[in-house]
Amino acid sequence: MFKALVVNKDEESGKTSAAVEEMTVARLPAGDVTVAVEFSTVNYKDGLCIGPGGGLVRNYPHVPGIDFAGTVEASDDDRYKPGDKVVLTGWRVGEMHWGGYAQKARVKADWLVPLPEGLDTRAAMAVGTAGFTAMLSVMALEDHGLKPGDGPVLVTGAAGGVGSVAVALLAALGHEVAGVTGRPETADYLNSLGASQIVAREEINETVKRPLEAETWAGCVDAVGGAMLARVLGQMKYGASVAAVGLAGGAGLPATVIPFLLRGVNLLGIDSVMQPYENRVRAWQRIASDLPMDKLEAMVMPATLDDLPKLGGDILKGQIKGRVVVDVNA
Repeated sequence: MFKALVVNKDEESGKTSAAVEEMTVARLPAGDVTVAVEFSTVNYKDGLCIGPGGGLVRNYPHVPGIDFAGTVEASDDDRYKPGDKVVLTGWRVGEMHWGGYAQKARVKADWLVPLPEGLDTRAAMAVGTAGFTAMLSVMALEDHGLKPGDGPVLVTGAAGGVGSVAVALLAALGHEVAGVTGRPETADYLNSLGASQIVAREEINETVKRPLEAETWAGCVDAVGGAMLARVLGQMKYGASVAAVGLAGGAGLPATVIPFLLRGVNLLGIDSVMQPYENRVRAWQRIASDLPMDKLEAMVMPATLDDLPKLGGDILKGQIKGRVVVDVNA
């Protein structure tokens, strides 16, 4: 027997409820590798899956948790053996497939990545999908020419999970970082991660008639989308790139093509869910080598399986700062 956070749905009312239950290994879905989960985390998608589902969950009962890290317990695949440390993000685990909010998980071997040297399972979940996405964003900006000294790099939604790790990574790599936040009380936190400039959300979260403004940003990691992304595109330096990772401000893009045509601006889409294995390994190795662990620890809020129903609601309301690390065995 082991513990798991199980979401059930009342067929008559359509309402869902989440609670910690005991279950047997026999209930786990099919897969090549069984993992003794040690840590998970909380992302926006997790909030949806713990709550009403957001269209992500098709079948109930369901075990959410789109990330987990732990130790291989049993494997039918030669790539992994009992005792190996592994991490999983994406592949619609926690949405279509039972996920990491449990003390055990069974998944396809293709979905796993060996934990790189320099990271333990707790640190891997302090990173999680949010930090993994931030690293993919930084790598994409670098692949399109961004280097230290080019000018300030903007991070929108800077106090959130993706934003926090992006700020810490970029600062550690030698960039001047400007963090956008709608929560003034997070300014000291962002400064501690390495942000040298704080930009109030209201300063940049509006549509303007001018398609181009002063060339300000050498790069951008954008977790907001919507009107803010449209505004930022017109403020990018010539040939600079924006890595788009989220839509907290809306899925629409009220922009013109002028920044692309007259300044050669690049809009780079960042997907972490279906990312190829080689890119995953590269990103996790970069995380292990480039992300300052003291800064990572400063982002962490510890939690247990019992805390998840409340935390799921909190993240949907934008009330989570930094990274939540869930000790599933606590």
